[in-house]
Amino acid sequence: MSIGGVGAPMGVDRVMALRAQILERNQALARANTAAGAPAAATEAKPTSFTSAMEDALKSVNEGQQKASDLSASYERGETVDIAKVMLARQQASVGFEATLQVRNKLLSAYKDIMSMPV
Repeated sequence: MSIGGVGAPMGVDRVMALRAQILERNQALARANTAAGAPAAATEAKPTSFTSAMEDALKSVNEGQQKASDLSASYERGETVDIAKVMLARQQASVGFEATLQVRNKLLSAYKDIMSMPV
């Protein structure tokens, strides 16, 4: 399944590249707001812990999967739901799950490497 008519499947590398672009744009907007006289405290977010960041990410992935499931069920019941919305929600849920799976695999790999280090 291709997204955006490009013809190439949406891989994890592509998602990470899009994420990096979004983060760069957000930083540019934050700098522009600060330069325009907006208070710096309003644009800065307080630091979060790793566990809260992981919890938020997992909740987001879960919400995406629930939304896709609800849209699919609505479409299957015959309600007026656009098939494109259903397919897009399912693809977004799939990409979110795959990204979460890759993060889990990297964390497990790092844990194994740390545990095998001599003390």
